[in-house]
Amino acid sequence: MGETITNVSEYQAIAKQKLPKMAYDYYASGAEDEWTLKENREAFSRILFRPRILIDVSTIDMTTSVLGMKISMPIMISPTAFQKMAHPEGEYATARAASAAGTVMTLSSWATSSVEEVASTGPGIRFFQLYVYKNRKVVAQLVKRAEKAGFKAIALTVDTPRLGRREADIKNRFVLPPGLTLKNFEGLDLGTMDQANDSGLASYVAGQIDRTLSWKDVKWLQSITTMPILVKGVITAEDARLAVHSGAAGIIVSNHGARQLDYVPATISALEEVVTAAQGRIPVYLDGGVRRGTDVFKALALGASGVFIGRPVVFALAAEGEAGVRNVLRMMREEFELTMALGGCTKLSDITREHIFTEGDRLGRPLPRM
Repeated sequence: MGETITNVSEYQAIAKQKLPKMAYDYYASGAEDEWTLKENREAFSRILFRPRILIDVSTIDMTTSVLGMKISMPIMISPTAFQKMAHPEGEYATARAASAAGTVMTLSSWATSSVEEVASTGPGIRFFQLYVYKNRKVVAQLVKRAEKAGFKAIALTVDTPRLGRREADIKNRFVLPPGLTLKNFEGLDLGTMDQANDSGLASYVAGQIDRTLSWKDVKWLQSITTMPILVKGVITAEDARLAVHSGAAGIIVSNHGARQLDYVPATISALEEVVTAAQGRIPVYLDGGVRRGTDVFKALALGASGVFIGRPVVFALAAEGEAGVRNVLRMMREEFELTMALGGCTKLSDITREHIFTEGDRLGRPLPRM
């Protein structure tokens, strides 16, 4: 690389130069006006710190656990589809980088590497993101394969009964590049998407994904696997309560990287409402817009148990392969450690709501409607 990369956002420009337009646009774009795409970032910038001083911060402990498993830091990897479109090593590189960093990788249903292939990269804590297909036999088979391959949890994506309107993909008539398939579905004749008049992926989703998916299906999933289920895509108190009642092991507050319904709030803005509704009964994680260690601190101060990062991983993967992903995890870790030190926190449990000041606080915050 010419200049030194000093923060994770710098990888995006490099990825844009390196990738074909169709691939870059697929990763970078959001739904419709992309209002939520911008807001996922900007909402973080409206939260300010109330740092505490004169605290001995000579040692800082960032370790935590997720669903009872120890990880090195509260920063994990979100599921992102088609990683071999970013780099030939794709999900293999991401899995190795996550494992080296001592954190979780979530593998997408629509990965270009199978659950078995990712498991073959070596040890590591891995979650499997699940889209529920109309053919439930296919789903049951895939869940069993993930469990057998040593995956530790299911992240059930619940905000995608239909694909959001991603206009860049419609313009580009997005389709997977030649030679790449949805590896997990290859043997089931569901591994390829056809060229369409708009987005090939949108047509694929319309044909295969089950729009009837409802809370009773969370129970059905629990009946076919022993893996804990994280419900990914909750952004309201009402749905947080339903997730708790459905027996979910945790919630991921997510708006799908602003790729589904536009004009939903930033996930950091929805987080406190969800945390309040969950009442500490299950952990709540945040996904969306996290680019800095300061963002991680803000999410934890608002009650998240950890965060997941998506786009920074694919952009770094496109730029530098496994080394890029390792670098993203290292930079995020170091920034978060520095934020903790300067905020006066030596362990995660020291980070409280008192360490931040939100827009709601400035306006005499009404608590989330219960």
